[in-house]
Amino acid sequence: MTGRFAAVAAGWVMAVASVCQAQETAPAASLNVELNALAPSQKGCMMTFVALNQLPAAIHKVSFELAFFNDKNAVDRITVLDFRDLPQGKKRVRQFDMPNVKCESVTRILINDTPVCDGPAAGECMKGLVARSQISVPFEG
Repeated sequence: MTGRFAAVAAGWVMAVASVCQAQETAPAASLNVELNALAPSQKGCMMTFVALNQLPAAIHKVSFELAFFNDKNAVDRITVLDFRDLPQGKKRVRQFDMPNVKCESVTRILINDTPVCDGPAAGECMKGLVARSQISVPFEG
């Protein structure tokens, strides 16, 4: 009887451990947006972003309101960029040529809002937003 109890207890412990491990490894619901590059262009500054939708639903259309800060830590401009669709679990590269912006004058970029987020539940795009920068310019959400 004791051996049987030990076997059942061991099985229960293994089951609980595997559930806990599965919960730890499951990706959190997030919308990852990375500032990947800034490059001078004929118009101004070409900005490259990489986005990964890890929310529970596909995004049919999303836009981000970005605030660009200058070397005096003042907001230089606010603009809305249309990232179009972001399929669930897929990375997408989006480029935007910002007229009359000098790349070297951009010291920080802030995602201020997601005015359009069609697909996920209301507020999920901003709630799940994870912003990071691959370059020296900070990118915040």
